[in-house]
Amino acid sequence: MTVLQAILVALIQGLTEFLPVSSSAHLILLPQLMGWPDQGLTFDITTHLGSLIAVLIYFRRDLRQIVVEGVPAALKPSGWRPGSAGFLATALAVGTLPVAVTGFLAQDWVGSAGRSVLIIATTSIVFGLLLGGADAKGRRDRGFDSLDWRDVLIIGAFQALAIIPGTSRSGITITAALLLGLKRPAAARFSFLLSIPIGLLVGAKDVWDLAHEGLQLANGQRLVLGFLVSAISAYAVIKGLLTWLERQSLQPFVIYRVLLGVGLLIWVWTAAAA
Repeated sequence: MTVLQAILVALIQGLTEFLPVSSSAHLILLPQLMGWPDQGLTFDITTHLGSLIAVLIYFRRDLRQIVVEGVPAALKPSGWRPGSAGFLATALAVGTLPVAVTGFLAQDWVGSAGRSVLIIATTSIVFGLLLGGADAKGRRDRGFDSLDWRDVLIIGAFQALAIIPGTSRSGITITAALLLGLKRPAAARFSFLLSIPIGLLVGAKDVWDLAHEGLQLANGQRLVLGFLVSAISAYAVIKGLLTWLERQSLQPFVIYRVLLGVGLLIWVWTAAAA
């Protein structure tokens, strides 16, 4: 793996992990478009760890409150009441269950048929347009503290669709939150917090897989570079998107997704006709 490949793959991971454009789609497409060999499981885990560290650092105060106040409160019956200290801690766990179960059951499909360029093109367009509709038509009159169990269950169910490459985990959860009337920054904030439990689960599974395949440290400098590029770019995206959504809409991402999907469809049809 060259330095250029390491930087680009890590940059794509960091930039697209939290933007509503699907990181999995871009990471599947990049090697195909560039004619690169697969970067390997070790590098994938390193860049995913970089983006996970970024969200942990950005939301460190929220996470400290969840661990110190939320988890103990969630052990009491009153702790599950919306607005209480334990609600967010419990909500993140409950909201993660659908995608965790779906991902476990469909992992073989995702690793084979789900990597189809046609599927990525279709989901990019369909879920991009759904995001655009939610962004344009959502009431956007509810703040983060208005979240209740109905919201958590619906957003969690939507997140299960993120196992399909091209859907975008952040995109589909933000879509659901907007449809439920949340303001854009509140929708993005809950989406980012909801990425932490699933990120930890995926990271644990990746480490398990790596332990069975064997750790490859031949490109140690590339791994460090990939981690840093992914972490820095992911942190910048989280901060930048939350600031952007205070005043701007998500429509630029919708346009990008539709153009990406159309471009991929043209690519598929051209290749089939050749």
